Amino acid sequence: MTHKLKTIPCYFERVWDDEKNFEIRYDEDRGFQKGDKVILREYERSKPTIDSHRYTGRQVIATIGFVTGYEQKENHVVFSLVDKRNSHE
Repeated sequence: MTHKLKTIPCYFERVWDDEKNFEIRYDEDRGFQKGDKVILREYERSKPTIDSHRYTGRQVIATIGFVTGYEQKENHVVFSLVDKRNSHE
């Protein structure tokens, strides 16, 4: 399965620069599993109207490694990002 996920710049930049190798995400409707692919798409939402929200074109493509809900909010999981590569759409 491949999950396309919006990611705001302050978090996206950390993954892009290899400072952050995990994601914490709401999981009730996705069912994230080890081996799934994720595409983190940088999403600019700092503008005041929904019409000015946009994808920047940068994305990180990775495979989900370890997944756990331990000590997370209800219906949330944390998963590691492995085999990561950066790209532009």
